[in-house]
Amino acid sequence: MLSRDRVDELLMTLERSRQLPERPPVLVVDNGSSDGSPARVADRYPEVRVISLHENLGAAARNLGVRAAATPYVAFADDDSWWKEGALARAVQTLEENPSVALIAARVLVGEEERIEPTCELMAASPLPAAAGLSAPRILGFVACGAVVRREAFLQAGGFHPRFGVGGEEALLATDLSRLGWDLVYDERLVAHHHPSPRRDRRERRTIQARNDLWFAWLRRPLRRASATTARTGLKALRDPAVASGCLRAVAGLRWVVAQRRVVPPALAADLDRLEA
Repeated sequence: MLSRDRVDELLMTLERSRQLPERPPVLVVDNGSSDGSPARVADRYPEVRVISLHENLGAAARNLGVRAAATPYVAFADDDSWWKEGALARAVQTLEENPSVALIAARVLVGEEERIEPTCELMAASPLPAAAGLSAPRILGFVACGAVVRREAFLQAGGFHPRFGVGGEEALLATDLSRLGWDLVYDERLVAHHHPSPRRDRRERRTIQARNDLWFAWLRRPLRRASATTARTGLKALRDPAVASGCLRAVAGLRWVVAQRRVVPPALAADLDRLEA
């Protein structure tokens, strides 16, 4: 469970996790909170392991949690999201029965009204050919707070990129898992709840999303597709100052992006094209 400076929400989410019939061990990675989160968790839930960081590593903080986990599978959550009863048991069963699957994405229900997260609707309608022996839609993306991963595969792929922060960080990891030969699937029978914190900075999130979309395109997509993504994002930047800021941040990272550019093989590029279309 990833958290930063939202101790009240974190404690409520931990209480929900304690009520799950699967009784999963819970590990909290605190991203440099200044509100006393680690101490509050330790006081109320001494059975919960807390990894307390001195700085905000963004999504890459999850990597530390996965490395520290003693289980073969890890379910991600944020301090404002939690799993529905039975979801984790079903995920374990699927992973046990399908050793080629690295990640299962759940149906994420948002807010009190339980709206389906739009990304989940896209995953449910995935045009990708199904993986051998699996009826669930095959995907190349996911919502991090509603995903269960095979620890071995996650570590093999290197986890979340340390430069991406939080906002569109999933695409690069999903693509790298697929490149290594792992399958990723969407299972709408698994349910996670997400009540987005009102304390999140929506403008900053759009900025990071735009930056990460550009970085992903230039890290993994062929030149033609990366150029098309750049053109589309540039048009959005004309209307949205947050996206314009993201473009500037993307340019600032050009040197390391070029150094780490690894274009995906043709079959995977074709799958990404199908999703984009």
